[in-house]
Amino acid sequence: MNSFTNPYFTPIEAAGFSIDEYAPAEFTSSDKVGRDLIEQALAAPIGSPTLESAVRPRDRVVIVVDDLSRTTPVREILPLVLKRLHEAGTIKENIEILIALGTHRPMSEQEMAERLGAQICRDYAVYNHAWGDPNSLILTGETSSGLPVWLNKRLLSADYIIGIGHIVPHRVAGFSGGGKIIQPGVSGPATTGQTHWMSAYYHASEILGQADNPVRQQIEEVALAAGLRFIVNVVQDRRGRLVGVFAGHPIEAHRVGCRLAESVYGVKVKRRTDIVIAESVPSELDLWQATKALQAASIVVKPGGAIVLLAECPEGISRSHGDLIRQYGFRPLHQVKGLVKDGCINDLNVASYLARVGNVIARTPTWLVSRGISPEEAASIGFRSAVSPSDALAQASVGRGVTLSILWHGGEILPLVENESMEG
Repeated sequence: MNSFTNPYFTPIEAAGFSIDEYAPAEFTSSDKVGRDLIEQALAAPIGSPTLESAVRPRDRVVIVVDDLSRTTPVREILPLVLKRLHEAGTIKENIEILIALGTHRPMSEQEMAERLGAQICRDYAVYNHAWGDPNSLILTGETSSGLPVWLNKRLLSADYIIGIGHIVPHRVAGFSGGGKIIQPGVSGPATTGQTHWMSAYYHASEILGQADNPVRQQIEEVALAAGLRFIVNVVQDRRGRLVGVFAGHPIEAHRVGCRLAESVYGVKVKRRTDIVIAESVPSELDLWQATKALQAASIVVKPGGAIVLLAECPEGISRSHGDLIRQYGFRPLHQVKGLVKDGCINDLNVASYLARVGNVIARTPTWLVSRGISPEEAASIGFRSAVSPSDALAQASVGRGVTLSILWHGGEILPLVENESMEG
């Protein structure tokens, strides 16, 4: 008998299964090593001059940082960035810090203090990206493909924009990080909806872990047009330890970081299996984040198989988008397209989310096990319901000789399928 333990759930008893387990890499490091990596990256940027040589004393600087849904060690990075800006002659009054919420909920003052550092929050102007307030946004033009570019107005007053984030595999953008700190980070929902809607037309295997893809191209065009000049992106292992830091040009530095991220998060899948259990760690704040693990599972499961998603979701489905998700539930793309065409859903960001998840659960029976979402609510939006991982596994299992995969750290894992002739 095999037993698998997730810190939020009771052990998963899996007797009589042929089991494969996958997890991103784990390294050992120390705080000193992490600080050294940040300092080294800032001292030798990729494709860009150093901050202290590029920023002029009177420049107005906006530093865009990701929010609490990410594991980026912003609290460690930000003071080192600010130190170099002050060495360039930039005064505190000319620096703003903007939290890239995308379309997530705003961070509280306490959360800001914990993420950025209380002293920084006292000394500098810090703002949530008010994506839901039309007065905070401005239409700055279109991309080459006609995508409207709505941005936070605070970007327009900046002479120099810096983005701080991390790089992990991402279903919409290929990898997080780079220009994603601007789009969707501090863009208007109309722009974000268009890029995310585009991603719904692709299978997860065509986007996840692909550094160059059609959606990423749109993201980077928006970011460069917005004035993003410099990034500090980190790659962490599954325990959150720093493995690499990449500073410099928003595209050049990002691509180098993506190569390391693939080696850390990429796992070679030796076969597809009948059942895939995927934990959503570390993307567990709500279901909006947790279904990242579902996309990874969709690459590993056999046709006709089943998926079990383990997701803590302390904030439920989504504080920002929960009502629409509850109203329409997850549906395959062709049905969501009809809802958009008929004017039932005007938010393309939500539409794309419903379709990306709906495409998976329409072809693969999927059980959701969550302490933040009841079995009844899970069933109402399209999942199959179970009260525990073992209950879900028992429901999904049929016959003898069933094969099973466990995806640990599923919110960021990158299954690497080398060819389509694998077993299964």
